[in-house]
Amino acid sequence: MFEELLKYDTELFLFLNNLGNTSWDGFWLFVTEKWSSIPIYVILLYLIYKNYGLRGTLVILVSVALMITATDQIASLFKYGVKRPRPCQVAELKAAMRFVADGCGRYGYFSAHAASSMAAAVFLGLSLQKWYKYLPFLLLIWAVATGYSRIYLGVHYPLDVVSGMAFGGLTGWLFYLLQKWGQKKFNN
Repeated sequence: MFEELLKYDTELFLFLNNLGNTSWDGFWLFVTEKWSSIPIYVILLYLIYKNYGLRGTLVILVSVALMITATDQIASLFKYGVKRPRPCQVAELKAAMRFVADGCGRYGYFSAHAASSMAAAVFLGLSLQKWYKYLPFLLLIWAVATGYSRIYLGVHYPLDVVSGMAFGGLTGWLFYLLQKWGQKKFNN
């Protein structure tokens, strides 16, 4: 059954990866680049400061730093524990796929990009939803686009991305709860 799941995952990867074309490659390379999200983070930092003040912003920044560190480190543990090769490392797939990324690491389960972006989207969306009710949905679209970019570029299977998003969503929600506790503790 597990082998069947991996077979379907590979087929879905090839389908999604081959939807791309050279006119979109630059866009998806930009989306996947971690630095491309800096303008989004600057705007979110402004909104956080505007609504939480200095102390509340510091609590959120510490929570985000811990959350991103946790998602990144746990993703690395999974990658080197599971040792599932990235699609760009599988010789049988190279002729059938589009490889657009600048490089290709060894292992890919689960996607740290997908986990971190979904964790940030859930955490920040929940933290700001009181003032900006559509913001969580916009952040989720951004996180899904980041996850899809990993498939488009040829460095992750869909299961890597979906698992990373699920882990990131749960992590973002848990750190949101931690942040709420921190706001009560440090702002009273």
